[in-house]
Order: sequence, then structure tokens, then C-alpha cells
Amino acid sequence: MAALTGDFVQMALSPEELLKGITYRALAGNTRSVDPLRMVTSDSREVVPGSLFVAVRGYCADGHQFIGSAIQRGAHAVICEELPQETAESCLYIIVSDTRKALAEAARIFYGNASDRLLIIGITGTNGKTTTAKLITAMLNSNGIASGYIGTNLCMIGDRNIVLDRTTPEAHALHALFREILEAGCKAVVMEVSSHALVLQRVYGIRFHAAVFTNLTMEHLDFHTSMQEYAVAKQQLFDQLSSDGFGVFNIDDPYASQMAAPVDHEQQYCCTLQSGVRQSLTCSRYFKADIIESTIESSIVELHFPEALIKMKVRLPGMFNVMNVLEAAAVGSGMGLLPEKICQSLSAVSAVDGRMERVRDTRMGWSAFVDYAHTPDALYKALDTLHTLKSEGSRLVVVFGCGGNRDKGKRSAMGRIASEIADEVILTSDNPRDEEPETILDDIASGITKGHYRRISDRAEAIRSALSMLKRRDILLVAGKGHEQYQEIAGKKYFFSDRDMIKKYIEQYCSGLPEKEKE
Repeated sequence: MAALTGDFVQMALSPEELLKGITYRALAGNTRSVDPLRMVTSDSREVVPGSLFVAVRGYCADGHQFIGSAIQRGAHAVICEELPQETAESCLYIIVSDTRKALAEAARIFYGNASDRLLIIGITGTNGKTTTAKLITAMLNSNGIASGYIGTNLCMIGDRNIVLDRTTPEAHALHALFREILEAGCKAVVMEVSSHALVLQRVYGIRFHAAVFTNLTMEHLDFHTSMQEYAVAKQQLFDQLSSDGFGVFNIDDPYASQMAAPVDHEQQYCCTLQSGVRQSLTCSRYFKADIIESTIESSIVELHFPEALIKMKVRLPGMFNVMNVLEAAAVGSGMGLLPEKICQSLSAVSAVDGRMERVRDTRMGWSAFVDYAHTPDALYKALDTLHTLKSEGSRLVVVFGCGGNRDKGKRSAMGRIASEIADEVILTSDNPRDEEPETILDDIASGITKGHYRRISDRAEAIRSALSMLKRRDILLVAGKGHEQYQEIAGKKYFFSDRDMIKKYIEQYCSGLPEKEKE
């Protein structure tokens, strides 16, 4: 939690207060301890004198193996599922059935139940979480509801950004962020909730005022054994909806009915871009958008609220971004905002980092986009949008790869999609991690069904090659990494930015042009 140091208020909790708030089976060791606990962590390396250490069983390591190390570092209390063979008389041992749940309970209490004093809005789904979450955050802040954001590698509190390691932090880090957001004067927090976070109990015990389902497509099948298991994990978010809260569902997605099953009819808000598509849901409120006009930069839409019809400009390209805006509008309605105010604030959002982000330069006659698309569905939607909007005679070029040590089943599907939509395809490395880059490219290439493609494992070289072939009115999509500022190769992270690569190429290219050509 080094990122949370500084002016953050130092917390403390007595063992007695802790025991009142968590579910435990037995106590051992120093059961009369009165020393206050000054930190909660599941990482023994973070332990400082006075810490509470929670021994969590992980996929790579079992926290129970590090109880001794945590005590040597000064832990006053340990939460575990079984006692170690050797115990320390100075330490309080709290035995529980599930240390992941206990970690969430302990963190919630330690940080003063901050989550109970915030309106928490959770966004789940395969694609669109970040854009939808940031749209909602911007909408709430512009309408006087001070809100923080917790999502893909970032927490935003006002003008302050805190870098995170994952989409949804571990429970102790998450509740620390809630406390910071509350201390900053916020009334709400908008957060992305991953399926991993739901399965691993990182959000256990949190009551969500609103929960949003964007869509469900092929992803994380290296973690979940099937799409149904993946769907069941996502559905857990809606089991944690507060009694006065509401759920927002993209009913154009076939999994919407399953997601909405735990939610009362009165709490269901449904979003659709299609006429007459309502599945088996009987939502209390429907939200629909009709797309009037689309360009490479934006869409003009008519947004149907239950009580109003408003024409607005969505300053983000693609039909999928219209759905993201629609879902955000439904949340705004549920939060009591007027339709006019909702549309005004949402139409002001013109870019989200790494999400169909256009790298602009008036000196070039072509367009380049950077997008996080790293699933078959996301790549299809991004390419389909750009293919639809390209002008006659122009080409659509795509550069993409697939991450190593992740779901291999999607690689050939992404190769097929790219080859069937794009005019030129360049396969390259994403984050190969511990896999051989060429092996990953082999997997992607196995799905290519038509057209010419090249494979250039060096991502920088691949992007430069794509840029060099662009002609006036051509469109380039560099997909897979989006906002990321690194590339992970053989266990190490190196600085790398798709956006910076494109900008650097433009500057180098333009600096070498005669003045007349620059004009």
C-alpha cells in the first residue's frame, strides 16, 4: 500500500473491535491482547510492527507459509484457517473458515466502514467497463455528486491519480481507497468489478447502490472453466445490490436475463439499441438509443428516457460506445439526475484513454486509433466500426497480438476476425510474458482465413511498418494494449506506449518533409 502513504489518516483498531466485526471459529495465542492494530495486509512483506496479517491461500503461494515471517516482522494478530505448528505467545491467532472473506471483513472495519458511507456503483462485463465507469464518474462529478473512480490500473480522486496493480484491488487495498475517497469529500465511487475480484472475495460484504452489466463474451477462460462459470461469477455482483439500489442491464446481450435474475423487477433498468428486443425481462424502466448519424469521431443519437426524448452527440466512435453512454445515462436517471443534465454532461466526454482513442495530427491525411481490444468481441466491434466508417478506396490496417500465459482459445478467433474485416493485418507481440512471442503468433495465424498478413514480433517495428504503409484517408487500429504504458516480456516490464509510438513516428516523418508537403 505504498501508493496510499502521505497525507492519508493513520488508522488503528483494537483487537476487541476487530473480533466484533468478523466471523471466526476459534481464538488462540495472546487472546488478552490490547495493543491496537495499525495495518491490515495479506502480504507478509508489507507487515510492520502492530500489523494484522491475513493468511490467504493463493494460486501461487499459501499465506499460511508466511505466518512466521509476518510475526518476526511485528504482526500482533494473524487471521488463518488453521494454526501453524509453532505459535508465538505474543500473537493473537484468529481461526476462520475463509480468510479471503475475513480479509474483506477486517479491512472494512479497520477503515471505519467507509464503504457504508459511500454510494458505490459497480460495473461488470467483459468489455466496456472502463469507458462506462469513466462516463458515469464524469457525469456525477459534473452534476454535483463528487465521485471517485477505481478501475483498470488507476484510482482517481479529484485531480489526484493513484496507480493500481489490477482492475479491482485486494480487499484491504480497496477499503483503504474507499477511506481516501471519503476523506476527500466524495459521496460516491464508481468502480470496475472483475470476475476475478468476485470469485476471490475482494468485494465481499460491499453493498452496491447500482450495478451495471455491459456484456459477456469470450475471456478469462484460463481462470473460469466455461462461459457459464464466467457468467455465474459476474452474476455475484447483482447478489450484492443494496435494498434501495438498482441494476442496469444491456439487454441486447444474451446473458442479461441471467444477470438480472437476483434483482427485483422494480430495481431493473434495461438498455437497448434494438427495437423490440426485451428478452424475458420485464424491467421497470427502459432506455433506448436510436443512432441518427455516425462518423469516425462521433454519433448523433436520440436517447429515449422513460420520461423524455433527447437528441445528443456522443463524442466517442462506434455503436458500442453509444451503449456505454446509454448505460451511464440509466445510472444517472437512477441517481435522480434530470435527462437534460445527464445528456449535457455525457456529451462533453470526448475521449477515454486507450479506448478507441484517436491520435490526432492535422498534418497527416490518415487516422490512427489506439484501443484496448484484447478479446474477439472487442476486436470485432472496433474493426467493424472503423470498417463501416472508412471512405471509398481507403484501407483499414490493424496491428494486434495476444497476451501470453492467458486464455489461448481466443487467439485463432481474433486472427480470423482481423483477416475478415481489415484490409491489412500485422500480427505482433502484446504482453508475451513467459511465452515465446512466435508461438503466440502461430496460434493467432492459425485462425486467419483470408487476405494478406504479416507477422512482426517486435511491437515497435510492427507499428512503424503499419504507419509507413498508410495513405490518405486510410485508418489504422493498434489494438490490445490501449492505455498501458508497458510491455511485459520474460517476466519483466519495459516502458512502451502505442500512443507515444504513433506520435513519435508522426513527428519524425513530418520533420523530414519539405514545407509544401507539410501543408
